[in-house]
Amino acid sequence: MQTLTRIASAGSVATAIAFGPARIGFGLFLPQFREAFSISTGAAGLISSLSFATFFLALGCSYKLIARAGPRVPIVIGMIAATLGLSAVAAAPNTVVLAIGICLASASAGFSWTPFNNAAQRVLYERDRPGALSVISSGTAVGVLLAGLLALSLSFFGYGWRLVWAVFAAGAAGAALANLLALSDTVEPAGDAPPRKWRELLTRSAIPLYLVAFSFGVTNGIYVTFVADRVAEQGGLAGLPSRASGAIVFAAYGAFGLLGLVTARLKSLLGLSWLLRLLNIGAALSIAVIAWAPTSWAGVIVSAGLQGIFVMMISAVLSLWSERLFPDLSSLSFTAALLITGAGNIVGPALAGAASSAFGAVPMFFCAAAIALATALVLTPGIIREKALPTTSD
Repeated sequence: MQTLTRIASAGSVATAIAFGPARIGFGLFLPQFREAFSISTGAAGLISSLSFATFFLALGCSYKLIARAGPRVPIVIGMIAATLGLSAVAAAPNTVVLAIGICLASASAGFSWTPFNNAAQRVLYERDRPGALSVISSGTAVGVLLAGLLALSLSFFGYGWRLVWAVFAAGAAGAALANLLALSDTVEPAGDAPPRKWRELLTRSAIPLYLVAFSFGVTNGIYVTFVADRVAEQGGLAGLPSRASGAIVFAAYGAFGLLGLVTARLKSLLGLSWLLRLLNIGAALSIAVIAWAPTSWAGVIVSAGLQGIFVMMISAVLSLWSERLFPDLSSLSFTAALLITGAGNIVGPALAGAASSAFGAVPMFFCAAAIALATALVLTPGIIREKALPTTSD
């Protein structure tokens, strides 16, 4: 098998697992988990934030592992974590084991996100890298879509949610083996970046990048945690059981997310500032619609579609933008942006769960929408730069 096909295929499978069931599975199946384990809204927010915390820690570990052992090691570790975590959820007898499984599974996304950029840079020609990375990134949307369809199938075939999670675990085990074999020529360590390199990321021109990353982490963390539960609690979509309706959200989320493949083209057409503003306005509408019309088929599809586009395009923008700001530190700057996204993921669901318990779901969702809208308003063309100014540490 050609190196390009081998890397792209194995990478897309790993991304599908890590950012599909391992990352959004808790929110997707929250209605079922509530019923099985009597989980409160506040506890759900805490579990979600803890899972995002393991994602955050895994990002840092991944960077260190790439430096010490090359990209194959963190990717395979991530898939093993996904296998163990998804298996633990499938067999969970109580909330504690469920939470441990969710956290282990979520760590897989942190371990396996950035190493593929490094792997592509090592073994692929420059002309082949954009295509390979596009295929790998599309695994996110495919993984979410397939997870949503499997969740939806529960209503039609009558098997339990534990079987679906066992299928997820088997897929993760297959992805671990595939990447162990596919990345055999990427085992050389990359070397640690000295502290000076990290300080070079502290520039005024990078503040908007970090603001977008944090806002994205907060709002999307809230959305993926509570959207399925919001739809189910309000009675679901007409013609479907209430617990199955959340699956429609994530199926649409994944399907529309495939439009993220045209991000670079849209950036060239609209410019970075307008693309970011439109994406954040779309995110605000997405969250507001699910708060206002959670039982409308049209509303749910529009909400999920806008959120899927937002997630995939913002993820691509963070990569493109960090590379333009710091062309000599592209991997390091992207890792920094992802760590800030992870921090937002941790903060958002925990606060949202507490706010929902205290004030209700609608005010909580509208506050999340306001964060995305405020981000759009702040991102004026005058503050968006694609080249770094001198560092503040100089």
